[in-house]
Amino acid sequence: MTQAELLVDGKKLKRADDPSYVARGPMSFEEYLQWEYEGGLTEWVDGEVFVYMTASNRHQKILDFLYRLIGNWAELTGAGEVRSAPYPMQARAGGSGREPDIVFVRREHLDRFGDQHLIGPPDLAVEIVSPDSVARDRVTKLREYAQAGIPEYWIVDARAGQNRADFHTLSADGSYVAVDLAEGVFRSTVLEGFWLRPEWLWEPEPKPMAALREIMGGVF
Repeated sequence: MTQAELLVDGKKLKRADDPSYVARGPMSFEEYLQWEYEGGLTEWVDGEVFVYMTASNRHQKILDFLYRLIGNWAELTGAGEVRSAPYPMQARAGGSGREPDIVFVRREHLDRFGDQHLIGPPDLAVEIVSPDSVARDRVTKLREYAQAGIPEYWIVDARAGQNRADFHTLSADGSYVAVDLAEGVFRSTVLEGFWLRPEWLWEPEPKPMAALREIMGGVF
């Protein structure tokens, strides 16, 4: 094995030649689904698997907050189900195998959940931006997710000093339109009745149950 290569869970991959990933290597989509890699985020693009950096503590706190908030809301309302990475999706047949931080699938689309991956588009995808994923989340996936017909896409920038959340809905022409907040609140068109104060995301210790009680009007 050369200095430009490394062995990752039995797969020989090339070391990164740019800061946006750790390693990459050829692999079929079927091999990617069978590959049990627990060291961080991986995605499959154009016949190659990409290994990315592990997430920061802040990234994980925001992910946990949103996963618990949306998941508990979905359970209480019966609206659908939520998954978090590392659960792959192939939102478009023959397209990339991505691992969004969070996906939400409405009740009427639950048959899209496969044993190994989501087959078809979720109704909502959420990506939490890391230092190595800025272009991937804001440019590449914005384009891909629109082309795949994902109705709503949230981009939460978890990098220190950013404190920025962008919410996009799919327009009639198949492109994403940024949603303007009303009085500091985002109201989802996919999660009917669900709303979010972005300021909750930036708290040192985000509290999903307190946020859920506010959303639900203190009814539980």
